[in-house]
Amino acid sequence: MTETLNAPATLAWSDALVLDMPVMDEVHQEFVALLERVVLAEDDMLMPLWSELIAHTQEHFDREDQWMRATGFAAGNCHATQHKVVLQVLREGEARGHGGDLAVVRQMADELGIWFPQHAQSMDASLALHLRSAGYDPATGALAQPDRLPQTEIHGCGGVTCSDTATA
Repeated sequence: MTETLNAPATLAWSDALVLDMPVMDEVHQEFVALLERVVLAEDDMLMPLWSELIAHTQEHFDREDQWMRATGFAAGNCHATQHKVVLQVLREGEARGHGGDLAVVRQMADELGIWFPQHAQSMDASLALHLRSAGYDPATGALAQPDRLPQTEIHGCGGVTCSDTATA
């Protein structure tokens, strides 16, 4: 039996990542597929694929951030803040990769594959539950049950790992 000792591990789409919100699930599937392409990329394709992943992630996060704003989240809630931080790190990796440091991009891709399931299963799952409870249609922006929205802005992520109090 021959084993490849240095074969990169990749994040694979699975039922554990399904949030039962088709718009969100579709974008997440695309993200996972792009990340896999990055992880498996040859050096000459790594940076173009990394840039494609960043562009996709920007659109992905912008969409979720818009849904949060439309349904009562404070601008600086922890979910949106995590999006900003992740994008900043990805862009720093892009700059380093274009400077020739492909190892840092590969390390970031590996770390992204570890981070994403946790993010999706906590923050994104909480957001999907929140959107469903208010009858929010992410495709149209229609809100079927506005009375189910909170009376005050949501500062946390809605998950158990994050409080809903404003931070100083």
